[in-house]
Amino acid sequence: MSSYDVVVIGSGPAGYVAAIRAAQLGLSVACIEKWRTADGRGINGGTCLNVGCIPSKALLDSSHRYHDTREELAVHGISTSAVKIDIAEMMARKDKIVGQLTGGIGQLFKANGVSGLFGTGKLLANRQVEYTDHDGKISVLDAAHVILATGSLPIDIPAAPVDDKLIVDSTGALEIASVPKRLGVIGAGVIGLELGSVWGRLGSDVVLLEALEDFLAIMDKAIARETKKIFTKQGLDIRLGARVVGTQIKGKKVHVTYQSKDGTEQVEIFDKLIVCVGRKPFIDGVLAPDSGVQLDERGTVAVNQQCETSVPGVYAVGDMVRGPMLAHKGSEEGVMVAERIAGHSAQINYDIVPNVIYTHPEVASVGLTEEQVKASGDAYNVGTFPFAASGRALAANDTDGMVKIIAHADSDRILGCHIVGPSAADLVQQVAIAMEFGSSAEDLGMTVFGHPTLSETVHEAALAVNGNAIHKANRKRK
Repeated sequence: MSSYDVVVIGSGPAGYVAAIRAAQLGLSVACIEKWRTADGRGINGGTCLNVGCIPSKALLDSSHRYHDTREELAVHGISTSAVKIDIAEMMARKDKIVGQLTGGIGQLFKANGVSGLFGTGKLLANRQVEYTDHDGKISVLDAAHVILATGSLPIDIPAAPVDDKLIVDSTGALEIASVPKRLGVIGAGVIGLELGSVWGRLGSDVVLLEALEDFLAIMDKAIARETKKIFTKQGLDIRLGARVVGTQIKGKKVHVTYQSKDGTEQVEIFDKLIVCVGRKPFIDGVLAPDSGVQLDERGTVAVNQQCETSVPGVYAVGDMVRGPMLAHKGSEEGVMVAERIAGHSAQINYDIVPNVIYTHPEVASVGLTEEQVKASGDAYNVGTFPFAASGRALAANDTDGMVKIIAHADSDRILGCHIVGPSAADLVQQVAIAMEFGSSAEDLGMTVFGHPTLSETVHEAALAVNGNAIHKANRKRK
């Protein structure tokens, strides 16, 4: 029986980061990954690198460049003709990026002394892990500590069973071989909007069917309204309160029946249908009946603030546990757990975890929404600034969106920041850093920002919190 200080099950962003950090801290580490390529070769990276964050961003970037070349260059005085998209080449580029990054994890394992194992891992009693390699050979690993990091998988719905041909999930949507003339997307959340944007830019007529009546319900409502307006202008047909009740394959078309918010049933016909209604923790086969690890009422692994499960010495991180399913949240949990195992007192500030939708423009947020602050009863101030008033955004012909900053009325401490606009993912991180250090809106407003930059929109929004914006008219205080 092989023995390790730490055995990690899963090598996605939470698992491989935990394994590397634990090894850096002098612990003996093995990391088990079940993922393998179509030809049977073991590959690290989990969902994020193989069929999630990375490949989707590659397609988002390629499709955005294609759309810009066709639709946006004329304003710069650049004329083009006969612009075409080679879907096979676009997919090959995506696969090359995935291969480069997933292969890099193996190199990092080797450099840090992590034993990378390909196959499946199951937690047994007494922190033992049953390891089955891809050839079916079973062995047992003895671990002083175990980190569960098996991630998540798409949720299926009975009304739209995936056949991986005409009806696909978010994984299948990354492998569509040609541009569908008419594309249906069930779910107008993060994944649905990103995938809908990819194929919409490439020429599909995209309809998003969202069961909820609120668009991006978890986001600040002002930003959600602005985002919907922008996406609608781009051509995405977003239908709210549209609950899909059935699908039928007729010939090479998908007939989708949905109930609209007024209770009537309607039918839409699509060339392809993508099901993006959320994700659920991947737990099947990971926990033996006598492992002792408990699940919570939502079906996620129950953990404390330090990600320790009901079994001492067994931890769970990333999509398996409470909180948003975000790769960066899982990575930081992996680091925290590795450091705590090594005797350090690491922790995560869960109040400051950025959330991003990688459409164009991007949508990003950190901290509390205005609705959450209002519900708390605390007095607050809001500052906003439009990208239309940014010299840098105007020069780039990229002026849709706005920055919104919320601060406590008495302390002026920044409580949240919400952005829809160009480079929102990078801009919101500036505010996240400020919030981590307890900055006030005045602190951010007194900071010198380079000119001309998109980040000046953050500066002006911070100034606007207290009625001091320079490049827009300030609201009169009551």
